[in-house]
Amino acid sequence: IPAEESEEEPAAGEERADTRLSERDAGAGSQEGSRASSRAGAASPSGTDGDGRGEGQEDRTLATSNKPRKKKKKRKTKKNSAGETVEDNDLEDIDSLLERIEEPRLAPPSQGGMAADSRPLLYVEHRNLNPENELKRYFGARAVLGDQRPRQRQRQYVRSMWLTAPKNTWPRYSKTGITMQLLDTRRGVQHFTFEHHREYQQVQFKFLDAVESMDPNNIVLLLQMNPYHVDSLLQLSDVCRMQEDQEMARDLIERALYSLECAFHPVFSLTSGTCRLDYRRPENRAFFLALFKHLMFLEKRGCPRTALEFCKLILSLDPENDPLCVLLLIDFLSLRAREYTFLTRLFQEWESHRNLSQLPNFAFSVPLAYFFLSQQEERPELERSQARERAAQLIQLALIMFPSVLMPLLDHCSVQPDARVASHHFFGLYARVSQSPSLNQLTSLYVGRTHALWKDPAVMAWLEPHVHEVLRMVDAEDALVHEADHKRKIRYQSAPRNIYRHIILSEMEEATAALPLEVTSQPVMGFDPLPPLDSIVSYTQPERTSHPSNESSLSLFFRSLLPNFNLQGDIRHDGDNEARAALDINQGVNRLMAAMRDMLANIQFQEPPRDDNPEGDGDWD
Repeated sequence: IPAEESEEEPAAGEERADTRLSERDAGAGSQEGSRASSRAGAASPSGTDGDGRGEGQEDRTLATSNKPRKKKKKRKTKKNSAGETVEDNDLEDIDSLLERIEEPRLAPPSQGGMAADSRPLLYVEHRNLNPENELKRYFGARAVLGDQRPRQRQRQYVRSMWLTAPKNTWPRYSKTGITMQLLDTRRGVQHFTFEHHREYQQVQFKFLDAVESMDPNNIVLLLQMNPYHVDSLLQLSDVCRMQEDQEMARDLIERALYSLECAFHPVFSLTSGTCRLDYRRPENRAFFLALFKHLMFLEKRGCPRTALEFCKLILSLDPENDPLCVLLLIDFLSLRAREYTFLTRLFQEWESHRNLSQLPNFAFSVPLAYFFLSQQEERPELERSQARERAAQLIQLALIMFPSVLMPLLDHCSVQPDARVASHHFFGLYARVSQSPSLNQLTSLYVGRTHALWKDPAVMAWLEPHVHEVLRMVDAEDALVHEADHKRKIRYQSAPRNIYRHIILSEMEEATAALPLEVTSQPVMGFDPLPPLDSIVSYTQPERTSHPSNESSLSLFFRSLLPNFNLQGDIRHDGDNEARAALDINQGVNRLMAAMRDMLANIQFQEPPRDDNPEGDGDWD
């Protein structure tokens, strides 16, 4: 470890209290740090005793490295007393060092404009899960951290997590009754599941009763007693978001993630891409939903790279079924984060078995990514020309397959099409009316989400000639046009349940308005929207004693005032036993009288306010 980096390690530890690098990154960082320190004229590393140098030379190196270290300590202390100027410069140096650490790990791009990365497609990097790292790359460490560092020195020790950073304002964490178990391992893939202990199940039953009451205050009371109950945090977050309290809504989601991460199995890995969770189990759904809601907050906060990493994490938990259908979102986050190579690689590797080109979002976003790659001047001219040709080919196929996207997209971008495009029937109103409702949901979702990426004048200038080329193919009755029309009529008859679930969670007005009646007519809960029809239920809520339907009006009146009042009581009488029935009626009357006495005893009459100055103070005009 270089001497300069060892001096700055405490500052880096305070700045990144909740972000850790893997051992592999640390090894690369030490090598890069040694090169950086040698360039800066700092002391040579003290841990290089195996390079064949003599013992005397090593002692002289250590002796010379001690003097600049002491001198730097004194200078740093003096600067700190003046206003911590050097600390901010050190933070900037650490950020630049971390960026250089990652550069050798990225392989050079191949001929197809895609980086020949040997890592798995859904590889998740720990450092990209922290939004502060992305914000510091945009605005610098000083603007992001501000005056947090002096407070962090005095902060009590908390457990460092990957998904979120625990805050001092949160309640003290204690075991909630959630654990994670390893079910089995098949073909190198580990299947896990969350489990609820008996105590947590009782809290879950109380939460379901609070949801049925339709009163958010009952959920607040439940969270006061159980501050880390996950479903309560998810539901209350939706309530805060509807009340425009975005900060509290985001804080509740982060607390839910913290509670779930504390229950992780020791073998469960976020980065390997080989750990699976079954969405059919109700205990696992909270983790999926918390991750999805968290990445939506990150995207709105201006952290698309961090949101993309969480999106990859959700997809890696169940890539075959994709219960939240994040494939409809991952292209948008890749374009916003300028991760064009990842998007093109995902399309190339998954197109053969997932038919990604049949989704409107991939059909239009992938050629847009190739276009952006062709605009990068640092790439060789051969790669740029190949990306330009690939973009032209794919955008024409997308316009032929989904002609109903063009006109709404131009309308959202405030672009007036020319007379030929506006008057042609292929892109006109008939294209939108003739398509199925399921396809209309997908196209509306894409246009409403990604139209801002198409507003670039360079993008519109690139799109215009391809639109005219497609119209020429339509007028010539090309075989591709008839084939695409046949596919649209056969496919997209009904959307799967995960697409409906994604549209509900995304809250896109254009797509939500196109949802079918069977989805909009049923109640949708934020903690479990549209549960799977083949759910694997491990425990159920015990049935409560139902109130008889033949209650009198007087009994219903007192039940509205006193919810715990029950005229019939807990004793169920047999219709043939008249004596028992008479006894129950007498007991019911007695309970009624007792309830009335309690109600009258609790009534307090408030005295009218006393007017100490009946004649007024004479200030009226």
